[in-house]
Amino acid sequence: MAQYQRTANVSTPAGANWRDYYELTKPRVVAMLLLTALVGMCLATPGWPPWSAVLVGLFGIGAQASAAAVFNHVIDWKIDTKMQRTRHRPVAEGRVSQGAALVFAVALMVSGFITCWWLNPLTAWLTFASLVGYALVYTQWLKPATPQNIVIGGLAGAMPPLLGWTAVTGEVHAHALLLVMIIFTWTPPHFWALAIHRRHDYAKADVPMLPVTHGVRFTQTMVLLYTLLLVVVGIFPWLTGMSGWLYLVGATALNLVFVGYAWRLKTQSQKGIAWQTFKFSIWHIFATFVVLLADHALRY
Repeated sequence: MAQYQRTANVSTPAGANWRDYYELTKPRVVAMLLLTALVGMCLATPGWPPWSAVLVGLFGIGAQASAAAVFNHVIDWKIDTKMQRTRHRPVAEGRVSQGAALVFAVALMVSGFITCWWLNPLTAWLTFASLVGYALVYTQWLKPATPQNIVIGGLAGAMPPLLGWTAVTGEVHAHALLLVMIIFTWTPPHFWALAIHRRHDYAKADVPMLPVTHGVRFTQTMVLLYTLLLVVVGIFPWLTGMSGWLYLVGATALNLVFVGYAWRLKTQSQKGIAWQTFKFSIWHIFATFVVLLADHALRY
């Protein structure tokens, strides 16, 4: 009976408002994605890109990223009801029906695709591919199937700098792929730190995150190894001439601090270190792309 009532509640919400739909889009995550897309746009050309391309591109990329987030809410609603961190999400709690959320997601997806197409078809298709990668490949298939879900699925979340680059230039460039590589390498230690902190939630929801399947100690080691790899990857933009000394110093400092958090996570048993590592990782990626942008501004 309880299960029936919960399902019925999800199907027949009452009192949904604009805040619920806004929450469905995961605005903080989308804002971070748009920052990385903006950096991709700016680094794609000497000086500054045309404002028309920036505004149209950010709208199209943001709309499709928001659509992916809404699809994630719909697909994951059963898992969300079992986890403390997510049980108050609009679809999980029944404030927005699955049907209404799907209509909202499709509207965002179509408007974003059309907007990106207005710039160039390459950006439209790449943005759509990243949506499918996150909403379908990661959420529907990888997340419930393998502890490597975030490693494989992380490519979709790493795409925005490339999308920003193609929005301005209409072509894929190796420098844009370096920006993708930075986020791709950053993603596993970022999410695994959260997974360690919330491992009981993931176990309860039967989601095979790495701390659940391989244990906390193994996951701590993987977080440390990935942060060390991030130090190496972080040097590439300077080695290739894409960025200058300001970026090299700033990014290296940020990466080494991340390694310090990972080392503490690995070697200390103090409560809350995983959560501290996760919170720093958010500031880390934000600051890394701000430094990239500042370095570009000083050089041009």
